[in-house]
Amino acid sequence: MTKIDIVSGFLGAGKTTLIKKLLKEALNGSKVVLIENEFGEIGIDGGFLKESGIEIKEMNSGCICCSLVGDFGASLKEVLTTYSPERVLIEPSGVGKLSDVLKAVEDVAGDLDVEVNSAVAVVDASKCRMYMKNFGEFFLNQVEYAGTIILTRGDKTSTEKMNACVELLREHNQKATIITTPLDQLDGKAVLQTIEGVDRLEDMMHEMLEQMQEEHEHHHHEHHHHEHHHEHHHEHHHEHDEHCTCGCHDHEEEHEECGHHNHDHGECCHHDHDHEECGHHHHDHEECCHHHGHHGHHHADEVFSSWGMETPNCYTAEEMETILTALDSGEYGVILRAKGMVPAGDGTWIYYDYVPREHEIREGKPTVTGKICVIGSKLDEEKLEELFGK
Repeated sequence: MTKIDIVSGFLGAGKTTLIKKLLKEALNGSKVVLIENEFGEIGIDGGFLKESGIEIKEMNSGCICCSLVGDFGASLKEVLTTYSPERVLIEPSGVGKLSDVLKAVEDVAGDLDVEVNSAVAVVDASKCRMYMKNFGEFFLNQVEYAGTIILTRGDKTSTEKMNACVELLREHNQKATIITTPLDQLDGKAVLQTIEGVDRLEDMMHEMLEQMQEEHEHHHHEHHHHEHHHEHHHEHHHEHDEHCTCGCHDHEEEHEECGHHNHDHGECCHHDHDHEECGHHHHDHEECCHHHGHHGHHHADEVFSSWGMETPNCYTAEEMETILTALDSGEYGVILRAKGMVPAGDGTWIYYDYVPREHEIREGKPTVTGKICVIGSKLDEEKLEELFGK
């Protein structure tokens, strides 16, 4: 099986820098073929490629987004059958439509043992708005079809401009991982992992929700006898409901309002949390966690949800202390876990872990973008976004 990775981006965005990094730090020792579709671009230095043992199939005949899509497919098939590589990196012309490249690759993939592994768009953060305005059709096609968007020139771009760029990109692609950390601060293996869909914010949220479910299932097992006694007691003392932060059991009308139906104790209410705005999808099947009297007055049928965001923002240790302390106030919902990593602005990174009334802040290695994850019940997502968004 040959993996095919497509690295798109406008002229000067930094595609060559990215490819060199991947070849040197992540793919050294692999049998790799690099395909360049030249359109007035300066190719990767031939000497570098020869030393790396990389075979090149250069196509100088024009832009593959037009009539040459067919030629491109034939050339790709020739490369695959001639070299049988483990991986093919395709660097299309800067003005090529990523959707056309993907279609051409998929047409070839139907006949051979290959798979489209990833589609990347490299974007100059300082020119994001200008490209969108002046080259919208081509630029937006690259953005919309990318699984990973890598922002370059971030070290020469203000935080405000970087955030504005991320917002613009999110309007056209809510699901892609956006790498905002400068490439020279990252290891090539970390970049490749992200491109291949490993170590995403969704993975971190999924893992935290699973851990919480396991903890509370264990707690439920230990307190099973006590729970049955509590259920019987609860039938005669409805005033206890005022302690239920979920609010799903107070009145039948409230059940109907929030889309819940009456459940016996021990069953789950299902929420489908899909935070479209920032592109992070919450996992309703993992949110079906049982909470039995842990961390205070939480009802047996309480449903946990997750909220997360990726951010290029920098935070000082003092700012993070203030934020984590604020989570104890109850103003943001019942927060049970918070975890993440953010840049400190001086080249270092802050990693943090939070449980109620207790948190830890430490230094860690740079990652592709700042990640923030919060788990709890009745989360106020707008306030959380405001708190962490500074």
